[in-house]
Amino acid sequence: MRGFGTAATAPAGGVAWRHLPGLAPYGATVAAMEAHVAAMAAGTAGEAVWLLEHPPLYSAGTSARPADLRDPSRLPVERAGRGGQYTYHGPGQRVVYVMLDLNARGRDVRRFVCGLERWAIAALSELGVRGERREGRVGVWVARPDRAPLADGTPREDKIAAIGVKLRRWISFHGLAINVAPDLAQFDGIVPCGITGHGVTSLADLGRGASMEDLDRALRATFAPALAG
Repeated sequence: MRGFGTAATAPAGGVAWRHLPGLAPYGATVAAMEAHVAAMAAGTAGEAVWLLEHPPLYSAGTSARPADLRDPSRLPVERAGRGGQYTYHGPGQRVVYVMLDLNARGRDVRRFVCGLERWAIAALSELGVRGERREGRVGVWVARPDRAPLADGTPREDKIAAIGVKLRRWISFHGLAINVAPDLAQFDGIVPCGITGHGVTSLADLGRGASMEDLDRALRATFAPALAG
């Protein structure tokens, strides 16, 4: 982890938390995350959560469709190796890389993803935002009765948190991206997570004055109940 920010804080419940300051370069950060997962598999490292921001880019998951990259020249595109499709990363978005051992927490991928959604929903609730899950749409959504419904009359909902994970030997990596105050216009260059019609929102867009530090505190406070093994 040389060159990757502050030392890990004292583990809470056996999980070490690390904050990476500034804008963490995508490729180097993913390589460091993969090295940590390999060390966990070898028994030389423990579970970890990393909190960071990336410079502006689009990341493409394993299910990304070329047609969903609407503006290929707009930003760099990184192949992520995680599940899911295209998403945007950039300043003002909290990326949460989650390296947890599902051998000890239960080898159930669906349960794990639901736990990540539950965690994001609980953290957002601490900041006064009601996030919700939707069947068939991974991530966390916010109802927008203040905006016009879709053409078919479906109530408008905006996504505030995206989830994309990968497992290796039942150890997780990648994780969540929660919008605090990113440039939402950058999502116009893709079809976010392959879903058309509904939009993307953030804490700032919803009129919440919460800072990145406020979200980090909420994530720490709600982690254990949401992701108990």
